[in-house]
Amino acid sequence: MLDRFRLDGKTAIVTGASSGLGVALARGFAEAGADIAIGARRADRLDKTRRLVEETGRRCHVRVTDVSDPDDCRALVASTVAELGGVDILINNAGLGSAVPALKETPEEFRRVVDVNLMGTYWMAQECARVMKPGSSIVNIGSVLGETTAGLPQAAYSASKAAVVGLTRDLAQQWTGRRGIRVNCLEPGFFESEMTAQYTPGYLEGEVARRVLAGRTGDPFELVAAAVFLAGDAASYVTGVALPVDGGILVT
Repeated sequence: MLDRFRLDGKTAIVTGASSGLGVALARGFAEAGADIAIGARRADRLDKTRRLVEETGRRCHVRVTDVSDPDDCRALVASTVAELGGVDILINNAGLGSAVPALKETPEEFRRVVDVNLMGTYWMAQECARVMKPGSSIVNIGSVLGETTAGLPQAAYSASKAAVVGLTRDLAQQWTGRRGIRVNCLEPGFFESEMTAQYTPGYLEGEVARRVLAGRTGDPFELVAAAVFLAGDAASYVTGVALPVDGGILVT
């Protein structure tokens, strides 16, 4: 049974791997046995992630990538195939946060968030699906804010993450039966990240106390464990789902 959670012999692309949950996902998938390709816009931080992956004994391919640019997505996938031999898993983690009142948000600000969170997810999925073999898996990183609100003005972020859930379902319908590619989505709740670090002091603690049944923020590796499950053979009969990893926010 435990072998079904191993990723030995597989190659995973992790986007947004320069900080926070992306770093934890890259390291965790390497610990599960996968070779890793990482992409993000900040080259200096990618080098740190590379070292963490290589410490596990796995190979790591690095390419500076802006997922809102389809050409960058194409280049990341092509170079991963060239360097690591293929793509078996995509972790669509790259994302931007926002907290701008709706009557003040400019078209440029709104589009910037959607371009990364939704369009970037789509471009990466498209390019990976073109080279993936049957049995491969895509895990999109959404958010519970696609299902609820955090009491902050986050129209662009919430809309983009809700759209990722719809995208996940449609791609699963298109690709699972015809191409053998499963597509699922994780919906993280409150995890410490660059976005939560921008919250007003005390806000996160108050929201956790009020809304999270588990009574705490999530540990990054709790999200990694769920991602490893969805990506590997343990979830071979699971596709098109949006799985909250939120400590109970969505039931309060």
